[in-house]
Amino acid sequence: MLITHDTECALSILVDLLNTAPEVCGDERLPDVAALDAFVVRQEISEIDSLTEDDLHQVQELRTRLREVFGTESTEEAAELVNAIVAAAGTTPRLVNHDHHDWHIHYFAPHAAIGTHLAAELGMALAFILMAGERERLRRCEAPDCARVFVDLSRNRSRRYCDSRTCGNRLHVAAYRARQRSAETVPSA
Repeated sequence: MLITHDTECALSILVDLLNTAPEVCGDERLPDVAALDAFVVRQEISEIDSLTEDDLHQVQELRTRLREVFGTESTEEAAELVNAIVAAAGTTPRLVNHDHHDWHIHYFAPHAAIGTHLAAELGMALAFILMAGERERLRRCEAPDCARVFVDLSRNRSRRYCDSRTCGNRLHVAAYRARQRSAETVPSA
């Protein structure tokens, strides 16, 4: 599957945004405007003016709607959600080159509110995934105690955990220890 650099960056922002939710972390990772501003800086989101409480609430609401896409049972259901998000954003595609990036497409008006900006950009990234017939790449971590989401960009769609160093490793170690305990309780012949 060919994913453009812009789409891959948007998917990274999407995953980071979705994994800031209280149902994922136990607490709200975007509790105030300062946290939203730090998110914008960390993700290098361009063309954003000063942020407000209204921006914060719009992003938190958008995060909920975007997360629903990861829980859909069909591409049709996911497409319906994505279409609503993109339509509400009023996308205005335009070619731009800025900040040492070559020509690429922005799907939002210049200096749009952060909620509109993210709805357009992240919605279009999801649209490209769905259009390519790759909805199954939108995943939830398989660790039983983890609620994080991720986009599986592995070649063979084999990724199971949000992070193999934490969730994946923790489950592999637990399985290994369970096998060791099982082997200790089996009587020798």
